Amino acid sequence: MAEMLQNEVRESVLTEKDIKKAYMRWYNCCEISNSYERMQTVSFCYAISSVLKKLYPKKEDYVAALQRHLNFFNSQGIWGSSLLGVAMALEEEKAIGKDISDETIINVKTGLMGPMAGIGDTIDWGTWKPLFFSIAASFSTQGGIAGFFICFLFALVPFLEGWYLSKLGYRLGREAISKLLEGGWIKQLIMGSSILGLFMVGALSASNVALEIPIAFTMGGTETSVQAILDSILPGLLPLTLVLGIYTFFRKKGWKFGRVVFFLLGLSMVGSLIGLF
Repeated sequence: MAEMLQNEVRESVLTEKDIKKAYMRWYNCCEISNSYERMQTVSFCYAISSVLKKLYPKKEDYVAALQRHLNFFNSQGIWGSSLLGVAMALEEEKAIGKDISDETIINVKTGLMGPMAGIGDTIDWGTWKPLFFSIAASFSTQGGIAGFFICFLFALVPFLEGWYLSKLGYRLGREAISKLLEGGWIKQLIMGSSILGLFMVGALSASNVALEIPIAFTMGGTETSVQAILDSILPGLLPLTLVLGIYTFFRKKGWKFGRVVFFLLGLSMVGSLIGLF
C-alpha cells in the first residue's frame, strides 16, 4: 500500500492554507451552481480560482486556467474533493514549467469524476448516512439527547473526510489516484461498508420495528398465542418480513416513499381496529 501511494516529489508552491481555502469553498458551494448544462462546473472554478490566481500572476494565464475548468464536471461532493486536490497538483506542475497539457488536466478530471461519485455515494449516502440517522432515531425515540449529537457527528464526519481527501489528492497527484482506483482496497472498502450498513440496518430493524399479532386460541386447555408460535420459529419474524416486504416494494415499484408511508399507516390503523396487530 505504501509503495502504491508513493509519488515523485514536486516543487511546492501552494501551502496548506491555500489547499484549505480551496476546499472550504468547494465544501460550501459544490451543489450551489448545479445546472443541466454544466452541473458543478462553476462551483469547481470558484473553489480553485484562488489557487489559480496565486499560480498564474499574469491575467491572461489566469483566465486561460479558469477556462480549462469550465468543462462539464459532476461528482459526489465529498469524494469529489480529491479531484480538486489532483487539479491543484496538476496546475502547480504546469505553473512551474512541467510538460502538462490542458487536455491532461481536463481528461483527468473527466475520467475520475464518475468513479469518485460512485464510491462517495456508496460510502457516504448509502452506508454512513442511514447508519448514523438510524442510531440517532433509536436514541431519540427513548427521549435521549444523544440522537442530536449523533446527527451532528454525521455532519462533521463528511467534512473531515473531504478535507483529508483533498489533501490526499493534492499530495498523490494523478498517477497515484489512478493506482488507488485500480487497487483492490477501494472494492474492499465499499464491500465492508455495505456489509456493516446491512448488519446495522438489520439489527436496528429488529429492535425498532414493532409488529405483533395478539390473536390467541385455546388448545387442550392451554391458551396459546400466534405471536408465541412465531417467536418460537424465529424471534422478530414479523418485523423482518415487514422490512423485506418494503424492500421488495422499492425494488419492484420504485422509490415511492410517500405511498409506502401512507400504506403502512393505513394498514396499521385497520389492523389495530380489528385486533389483528
